[in-house]
Amino acid sequence: MKRIAVLTSGGDAPGMNAAIRAVTRCALDRGWEVLGVRHGYAGLIEGHFVELNVRSVGGIMQHGGTVLGSTRCQEFMTPEGRAKAVGHAERERIEGLVIIGGDGSQKGAALLSQTDLAIVGVASTIDNDLVGSETTIGVDTALNIALEAIDRLKTTASSHQRAFLVEVMGRNCGYLALMAGIAGGAEVIAVPEVDTPPDQIATDLRDAYARGKAHALAVVAEGARQNAAALAAYFSEHHARIGFELRSTTLGHVQRGGQPTAYDRLLATRLGAAAVDALAHGDRGVLVGVVSGRIATTPLAEIVDKRKALDPALIKLAGILAR
Repeated sequence: MKRIAVLTSGGDAPGMNAAIRAVTRCALDRGWEVLGVRHGYAGLIEGHFVELNVRSVGGIMQHGGTVLGSTRCQEFMTPEGRAKAVGHAERERIEGLVIIGGDGSQKGAALLSQTDLAIVGVASTIDNDLVGSETTIGVDTALNIALEAIDRLKTTASSHQRAFLVEVMGRNCGYLALMAGIAGGAEVIAVPEVDTPPDQIATDLRDAYARGKAHALAVVAEGARQNAAALAAYFSEHHARIGFELRSTTLGHVQRGGQPTAYDRLLATRLGAAAVDALAHGDRGVLVGVVSGRIATTPLAEIVDKRKALDPALIKLAGILAR
């Protein structure tokens, strides 16, 4: 191995820059050359490369987002698009490629691993829905941002004795909502994995006041059937029967911004370094993640088109703690 490249793909996640930095410096330490791919798979198709060195990745790990840029590229999922990408990689004499991203990005990595390129994926998504890693780059930062918002909203909810709803990201995975709801003391948590009827949500919020609480808070995942938009419409339509309003806040992409936490910087650094080690040891077509508390690799073929399940014990615990 003499020359590798690194790219970030899909949704950005706080800590991606720390992973880029670790991949670059660990590869340079082995005497390899390192290229960065601009704008994910689209940049690979178009041949947008930049040389990375020790100084070019200095001072980046405290920043959110990704200095290399990222896009979602449908063309890459076609044989013609991948052929263009491989052609550019071959012309640049790239032998190995580190792909930092979530489930869609690693699906692309699995397809690329069927070529002569040595492919290693790095688990990075705030959704934490990626099989092959117990936690992923960006989750801790996103969770802390959500928790800060919940704490602030609980203050005003208590002052006015109102019911509030907070919608967090996560696509079709309820991990962020579940963890933020437990850590933030929510009375209701709605996730895609468990269908919670809107009347049940209204009842649970009303019961919180009946038990003497000064606030009532629901945390819902954006992918839940009863997300912020659905619940706002339902509460508005049935206001006379329900008897109270529901004020909603959608955090959206604010969860991806800001400085990554120390945990995410350290996790990204460890995973980036492990990706270089994997390439050096001849591993191909694997994802680097956290398994049983340790950095480990999982074949990409074993994670494609799969989604991590929520822990049923945590779902049960959330209900107990909301009383």
